[in-house]
Amino acid sequence: MTLRLSRRHFMGSAAAAAAASSVPLRASAATPFTMQAAWINDAEFAGYFLAMDQGYYTEEGLDLTYLSGGPDVIPESTIIAGRADLALTTPDTTIKAIAEQGAPFKIIGAQYQKNPIGIVSLVESGITSPADLVGKTLAVPPVNVISVEAMLKINGIDPADVNIVPYAYDPTPLIQKEIDASLDFTTNVPYTIAQLGGEAASFLLYDFGYTIYNDTVVVTEQTLADKRDELVAWLRASRKGWVENNMDTTLWPAKWADTHFAGTGRTIANEEFFNEAQKPLMEHPDGIFAMTEEGIEANLKALREVGIEGTREMFDTTLLDEI
Repeated sequence: MTLRLSRRHFMGSAAAAAAASSVPLRASAATPFTMQAAWINDAEFAGYFLAMDQGYYTEEGLDLTYLSGGPDVIPESTIIAGRADLALTTPDTTIKAIAEQGAPFKIIGAQYQKNPIGIVSLVESGITSPADLVGKTLAVPPVNVISVEAMLKINGIDPADVNIVPYAYDPTPLIQKEIDASLDFTTNVPYTIAQLGGEAASFLLYDFGYTIYNDTVVVTEQTLADKRDELVAWLRASRKGWVENNMDTTLWPAKWADTHFAGTGRTIANEEFFNEAQKPLMEHPDGIFAMTEEGIEANLKALREVGIEGTREMFDTTLLDEI
């Protein structure tokens, strides 16, 4: 089975990714269990790092192996190959694989209620909504063009009225005003722009109709059948880690400078910014990983805009009732 890479994180060099993804991180416990992360070690995965260091997986009877991601890692492929029990993915790639390739996946939770991807610009550009992009030059990674075009159409804008150019994961052209805006992670890149002397403005695609989750927790149907108890244990320990992390988003990043964050090339101040910025995108009254019927339908509706036909049956919310 071939799955296309559609991971779209920003501000990480290939060297940094390799350094961060070369060694699995392990917490000692009874039952072996492996998770595949979606990207290099950064604040996006802080709750899992905290749960590992505090022994929450051990308390749940899991011997956790944590596999970092990176630009060459396709999380879904890791679980298909049996190298991991679950993976963090984006719902567009997962649902596309189920719908078009018959991949035996189930989505059992969502880390981000709102996808952090958004349009980033300089404050002075005055770009605060999709309408402001008309006549402007917008840099977008090729894998994300379809999502941006869907967001524009949802807001009554002809994509032809926006000059969409390739994006090379570097905010320098934005700072130098060679482009007007770019598609970036709003939780991270504004910090980088500030360090380069600019003042960033941003808005989420989610807030303008492209309503999809991110870092969806995905398993194979076989794993769901065979390791249900372990999956519930992982969800419970991970939620505990995220709750503790979100109580003080500045407390833990510095502790990981020489461990989880070693070799990424980012500053701890950057990770603290990221950790705080992502907090409101993750929290939900029903708890971390929640997936409501309204949220699921919003995902399916948004994906239909890009030609991906998913169904409710691709999501399993029953494990969340047990944590």
